[in-house]
Amino acid sequence: MVLTTQEKPQVTIIVVPRERFSCTQASLESIYQHTEIPFQLVYIDGNSPAKVKTYLETQAQAKGFKLVRIDRYLSPNHARNIGLNYVDTKYLVFMDNDVIVSPGWLKALYNCAEETEATVVGPLMCQDEPVHQTIHFAGGESRVVTDIHGKRHIREKMYKQGQQVADVLPSLQRTETELAEFHCVLVRREIFDRIGNLDPQMLCTKEHLDFCMTVREAGGKVYFEPEAIVTYVPGPPLELSDLHFYMLRWSDAWTVASLEHFRQKWELTEDGYFRIKYKKLGSRRKRSIIKPLARKFKKLGKKVGIEKKQIENFLLTLDKKLNQFLTNQYERKTSF
Repeated sequence: MVLTTQEKPQVTIIVVPRERFSCTQASLESIYQHTEIPFQLVYIDGNSPAKVKTYLETQAQAKGFKLVRIDRYLSPNHARNIGLNYVDTKYLVFMDNDVIVSPGWLKALYNCAEETEATVVGPLMCQDEPVHQTIHFAGGESRVVTDIHGKRHIREKMYKQGQQVADVLPSLQRTETELAEFHCVLVRREIFDRIGNLDPQMLCTKEHLDFCMTVREAGGKVYFEPEAIVTYVPGPPLELSDLHFYMLRWSDAWTVASLEHFRQKWELTEDGYFRIKYKKLGSRRKRSIIKPLARKFKKLGKKVGIEKKQIENFLLTLDKKLNQFLTNQYERKTSF
């Protein structure tokens, strides 16, 4: 049967690796279960482990989506730019591979873009399990402000974070905002003809700020649509095969490079905002990998007279050296 113009997909979903691979199946199944309007799907597989690779190959053949396998780990913007090459629809959705969607999510984003002429539309973004209960992001602020001395600072604020969906959803309304996140975001395809691809030098952090500010600088509009509800399920990495990518994704080198590029690109002063970010280097690895490991070795440490804090400090030192080794090894093999 030949589809009419109205029935042809108007949206291409681009799924990219975020920080691990162990949520792949749950995320992909939710897309096919809860997406009620026609769509195309491009799945960027950046060096997933063998089990996930096989699963994606099987699903791509069964469901007919485009699977692009790259045999190395990818920074998020690199993966998104690869996906852009396969988009020929009016809209696209960037989605991380650890996102679970709810019924009607895509239709709500699409309707918002059509009715408001928005360039970018972000959903009500939730976090953690159980899904669709705790708010991560409900619109926000992202702009440059200039102080009385002429110094430029970044203003970043996320609305409603940590609040319960059931408590605030009745009061939330579709509204123009300044910020949407790459966990899941609908974008009008033509904007890339004006601004070019996503900045590949934004390796792992603040790329959503950079994108939304660039869109708005080019005359585009960013909207928040609360009728679309999705949840990202963050780590810790659940399987050993996740660890290498997770450590690279949140490496000190990638984080510093991203922050420095962002600051220089937007001519921002190195203020407290950036100093705090530099001070917290490695905090995700500490929270997701080091502390759980320290707890596991606690009993063994007591037997030989070593305190948990000593174990944690040793693991932190080891983490720094291993993290530097992994990023140096990656840089030798690839170029951004």
